[in-house]
Amino acid sequence: MNAVIADLGEHWPVYVTMPFIAALIGYVTKRVAIEMMFKPVEFVGVKPFLGWQGVLPANAERMAATATEMLTTNLVDPKEIFARLDPAQVAKEIEQPLLRIVEDVTREVMEQYQPRLWEVLPNTAQQLLLKRVQTEAPRAITKIMGEIAENIEDVLDLKHMVVTNLVRDKALLNRLIRDISRPEMRFIARSGIVFGFSLGCVQLLVWALTKSPIVLPLFGIGIGWFTDWIALKMIFLPREPKRFFGVYTWQGIFQKRKDQVSADYGDMIAREIITIPNLLEAVLSGPKSDKLFTMITREVQRTIDAQASVVKPFVALAVGSRRFQEMKQTAAAKAAARIPETIRHAESYAVNALDVRNTIVDRMRRLNPLEFEQLLRPAFRQDEWKLIAVGAVIGGLVGELQVLLLLH
Repeated sequence: MNAVIADLGEHWPVYVTMPFIAALIGYVTKRVAIEMMFKPVEFVGVKPFLGWQGVLPANAERMAATATEMLTTNLVDPKEIFARLDPAQVAKEIEQPLLRIVEDVTREVMEQYQPRLWEVLPNTAQQLLLKRVQTEAPRAITKIMGEIAENIEDVLDLKHMVVTNLVRDKALLNRLIRDISRPEMRFIARSGIVFGFSLGCVQLLVWALTKSPIVLPLFGIGIGWFTDWIALKMIFLPREPKRFFGVYTWQGIFQKRKDQVSADYGDMIAREIITIPNLLEAVLSGPKSDKLFTMITREVQRTIDAQASVVKPFVALAVGSRRFQEMKQTAAAKAAARIPETIRHAESYAVNALDVRNTIVDRMRRLNPLEFEQLLRPAFRQDEWKLIAVGAVIGGLVGELQVLLLLH
């Protein structure tokens, strides 16, 4: 023991640095693990094994599917959300661009099938047709919007939309996880300093007693591994506040921040994922888009049939009955293609009416601790062993470097 004390006194600068080096190992391994979760967004290196891609971007489809399952199962019911739209109000919001489209489509079709016919029609007949169709158009839109709201599952695949957007934009997937978990990421990094310093004090004593070259690399590995592992556990566990040793209460910091996480998550989903442009793209080009266009075309065709009688004698006489039927089909197709474009004019109303943000926040705050944990936990669980292993390797290398410096 006297020899150990004497050695401590003689080489105290070396011993004093050990806990600080251990704290540095703890911090650096955490920072590296965090960055490796998100970066790089695309694979860098020689595929398939010689290189790296961030854990989240590399598993974008699985991560997106998991996030979407949580979103569509527990947080957002498309039928409930779209039932908040008032079809009559939507029609009112888009009335002016809709009236312009009615006139444009009418003129385009007439000029396509009989370039001179529109000019030779009496002006009163032209205006009467336009006014009758324009009067009916808002009612047609109201009916179409009502059908869409009642049968939203037939025209919108919400899961497909969310997964497609997250897989297509891996940086968005990164932000979705990183933005709502910044405090947890800071905790992981800072905890490495505390845990590393504590283990460094133990390392100091073991080195003083043994002077074995294997001690420092082993402790480096242990510090890198253990501090990563315990930090990840402390993010999520315990799910409820728990008192330790009768003096200290701890709850997983992600669970503790439930209200703030809910607000941040709701903001991001409403701002970047379940947006009106994304919803429009999904219904217009998604796997169920054909049903939407069938629905619109059917209603437009009915409206044309109801309103075209005023000029039917003129047109049918000029182009023939079969050609007249083609004109109606063309008009219906053109209107069906243009109507979704006009819906964008109701975006401001739709955002407020759908109220996606507040719906998500409210539902998230009602989740039980285990359900809430699943919001973020899958981002870590699948490949957390890789992050812990990297921490252990870095810690071991630093420990080996310490040995070389001490022995030389």
